[in-house]
Amino acid sequence: MQALLMILSALFFASMGVCVKLASTNFNSSELVFYRGLIGVLMMAAYARWQGTSLRTRYPAMHAWRSVVGVLSLSAWFYSLAHLPLPTAMTLNYMSSIWIAVFLVGGALLGAVGLQGKPASGSSPVLPATGGTLPGQGPLVLAILASFAGVVMLLRPAIDQNQAFAGLIGLLSGLSAAFAYMQVMAIGRLGEPEARTVFYFAIGTVIVGAFGMLVEGMSPWNWSAAVWLLPIGILASLGQFAMTKSFSMSKNHGSTLMVANLQYCGIVFAALYSTVFFGDHIPLMGWAGILLIVASAIGATVMRARAAPSAPAEEH
Repeated sequence: MQALLMILSALFFASMGVCVKLASTNFNSSELVFYRGLIGVLMMAAYARWQGTSLRTRYPAMHAWRSVVGVLSLSAWFYSLAHLPLPTAMTLNYMSSIWIAVFLVGGALLGAVGLQGKPASGSSPVLPATGGTLPGQGPLVLAILASFAGVVMLLRPAIDQNQAFAGLIGLLSGLSAAFAYMQVMAIGRLGEPEARTVFYFAIGTVIVGAFGMLVEGMSPWNWSAAVWLLPIGILASLGQFAMTKSFSMSKNHGSTLMVANLQYCGIVFAALYSTVFFGDHIPLMGWAGILLIVASAIGATVMRARAAPSAPAEEH
């Protein structure tokens, strides 16, 4: 179920990307962020009411930090999309899975040199408490690296000398996304329902989008483009909900690495969409990259399924 949720999340986000591309002919990025968040707020509020779940939280600071790093990642990604070639911006953003692996491996190494024995004083607002080791998780880390190699083969990123700053912003988008995912896991361990987590993130996007609209202004309303705003918000909310649920189910390093690897399925879905709807051509090297991504995703899922019965519950 955890793997299926992440694959569904990747599909929802890739589908949202198609709608964003169609709506961006008339609306600026701030407007798209605002409407995406507004629809998300309404959806999660309605869902929480239907489920009888309160939106009040005992952990406002943790939700606030998740919203800050999530919106920072989104804003940095939009900036890199505007100033870098699309393949390069996408590749840098999808480095989030590699950053997650770095955080987990780094935490395990710190534990190995003696920090692990110290009692944890609580989760950091930046990273959840890191403990335990990564026994037998080397193949999963290699699967993430293999998937990223597939992304590079598919997207073939490139950067000019005058795009160094935009490249750093692109790196920031992936790094802050990794922070957000780790924070989602920390919030999930506290028992916070997914609707509440997505609700507060949506509020953050509404605030940032509204501020951006004050700076960029509002575009004339065009129904042919506005019709795509609703599916953008719906698909984004479904993607956030599935992603939050999937990461919240991570009880050990192995499951975290597995779902981080499955995020790369979004690149495959996006590539197929671009071929079907926009007539883009995928070269032979790109198809080889897709096969590598799919193979590593299947391999990571199988490895995790075999290890799950005996996997200890580790803290991140």
